[in-house]
Amino acid sequence: MEELRKEFPVLSRYTYLNTPSCGLISKSLNEWRSTHDRSLLEEASIFRDAHKTHIKEIKSTVGRFFNASEGDVALIPNFTLGLNMLLDGLPKGSRILLLDKDYPSINWAVEYRDFEIFYASIDQNLEANIEQAVMHHQPDVFVFSMVQYLNGIKIDALFLDQLKAYHPNLLLIADGTQYLGTELFNFSESALDVMLASTYKWLISGYGNAFMIIKDDAKQRITPRSIGFNSADGIFDSRDEISYIKYFEPGHQDTLNFGSLKFSLEWMEGCGVKHIAETNGELIRNAKEVFSEMGLLETSVQNRKEHSTIFNLNAGEVVFQKLRERRIICSQRAGGIRVGFHFYNTADDLNRLIDALRS
Repeated sequence: MEELRKEFPVLSRYTYLNTPSCGLISKSLNEWRSTHDRSLLEEASIFRDAHKTHIKEIKSTVGRFFNASEGDVALIPNFTLGLNMLLDGLPKGSRILLLDKDYPSINWAVEYRDFEIFYASIDQNLEANIEQAVMHHQPDVFVFSMVQYLNGIKIDALFLDQLKAYHPNLLLIADGTQYLGTELFNFSESALDVMLASTYKWLISGYGNAFMIIKDDAKQRITPRSIGFNSADGIFDSRDEISYIKYFEPGHQDTLNFGSLKFSLEWMEGCGVKHIAETNGELIRNAKEVFSEMGLLETSVQNRKEHSTIFNLNAGEVVFQKLRERRIICSQRAGGIRVGFHFYNTADDLNRLIDALRS
């Protein structure tokens, strides 16, 4: 663990519990990025000539990491842009279910368009609320975060399997930004039709890169409206022969940022994805137990069996400033203090937080 933590210099200076806001990048990734840009500096277009091969390799890595076909992966600059492009491809008047108080970039994007919109509440009965809303409103699409950014409530994947089984025509579009990288995820075996995620948090890949994975059934129902020269791979006579996924990649793609994603996914594979999931699981269980004993969690979180790597603690500005004074890095969200634990955190990090809270 000590060798792993040396990859992230910030951990030697702070107790860093702010991955829900900004994930770390490793020293190894920083070195790779320097080498990449040195090649661009010294070789210019000669280096860039190989970008199509690089992009294909990046998509292949994403597909392998999440068990998806390379041809179903689109590389996009960020989750928000990808979702907006996706929503533009849905028929006007589509009936869409959202979660009340979900991440604004989800709800705003849907509410800004000509859809019929319904909501389910986020509380300890989240799954029952969703099922009731689906039964009552019969939506065409359900768009949601896998993990809630404010309090870390995580939707039950087995519930999604059941939801899809009972409502096979319901498109499930998920934001995995606060989820992917925290535990094992198999897209092909999941109930999801579309998964999108920015990768600067739990996938520790830096800013400016994200991806979308989409299944064939969703392709039949979503008609992309975006297009550009890169959609046709820079071939002048290919405008009418564009593959589906390329409509989401209309412009030049940055091999630095997307290459960072490839590098970090391979680095995490080297660490052991199962090991990462187990490390996070142990931290989560211990944190939830202590936070519950201290009365720091809202009822909707405390009473749920499974939880994510994110917690929102019932504490205010004074406590937040005291934590900062102790070099414990976290965020203020929804009137509380949000903390998150990733595989580079340790029991010592949790204990330092607990000691500071108790003092």
